Amino acid sequence: MSNITSFVNDIKAILSEARSRVYKNVNEIMTKTYFEIGKKIVEEEQKGHSRASYGKEILKNLSVELTKEFGKGFSVDNLENMRRFYLAYSKSETPSRIFALSWSHYIFLSRIKNENERDFYEIESTKNNWSLRELRRQFDAALYERLLLNKDKKQINELSQKGQIIQKPQDLIKDPYILEFVGLEEKSTYSENDLEQKLIDKIEHFLLELGKGFTFVARQKRFSFDEEHFRVDLVFYNRLLQCFVLIDLKIGKLKHQDLGQMMMYVNYFDRYEKTQDENPTIGIILCKDKNDTLIELTLPEESQIYASKYQTILPKKEDFRNLLCEDDNGTRGYREVTDE
Repeated sequence: MSNITSFVNDIKAILSEARSRVYKNVNEIMTKTYFEIGKKIVEEEQKGHSRASYGKEILKNLSVELTKEFGKGFSVDNLENMRRFYLAYSKSETPSRIFALSWSHYIFLSRIKNENERDFYEIESTKNNWSLRELRRQFDAALYERLLLNKDKKQINELSQKGQIIQKPQDLIKDPYILEFVGLEEKSTYSENDLEQKLIDKIEHFLLELGKGFTFVARQKRFSFDEEHFRVDLVFYNRLLQCFVLIDLKIGKLKHQDLGQMMMYVNYFDRYEKTQDENPTIGIILCKDKNDTLIELTLPEESQIYASKYQTILPKKEDFRNLLCEDDNGTRGYREVTDE
């Protein structure tokens, strides 16, 4: 019976792989076709003297003819999507370009006006296999702007060319973390246990918010010494950095005692949990509010402990844009995006 089961599973794996390849090939052909249609529309528009009115007539007439010949999928709105798609990607288009995402992804991406931000979300969606829903969520949660806050000009360019690269602890830290998926209102009364339970209930969402390379290890990890017992709220492991990541939840303002507690947690894991081949443990305290000066004075300069705020509602992207709105002497500038 086991041989039969193995045989059937092998056949299923072959079929699944074949379907996946077919889907990818069809998707790439479709997106490239829509790109070419968008190109033809733009070229035809440029022949018109009154571009706006001429363009509308082109789309309207084209929609009628294509729908008559090929059926659904060629509404005026969708033809406008193809036009926008071409305009968004024409500058970066190369003959060998592979459009790896779905058409729905590209409709969304083409509405992002800033090319660097658009490239970043395309790279991350492809690398992490984001669904359209997750892409929208990461965009609404201002992931790009949050990562920019700790980047210099060179790193900003790398972000749009390579996506998020995790090479050191600072690369995986976000401030704030956006936890709108837990369903807790910003002003509602809840305990740290409530927040912890919500995060566990939505662990897949939380892993996506934490970022690349995270795996869940334990909740309320207990350790003891000198007849005293302690518990770490959440323990993760990051495969890219090859280290434990401890997370402590604080629903109020961060206190220096909280930092001392996390230092003890990190020291314990470094001495008794991690192996010689693994890197030093990272500690992250998620809190509602914090004082950066307090953190700086409490922690050693080479500390692997970080404190970040969290929000339980989606942020206003304008808030992050304003933080980035420095002049050239301040290294960064406002990068326009669309909220569509």
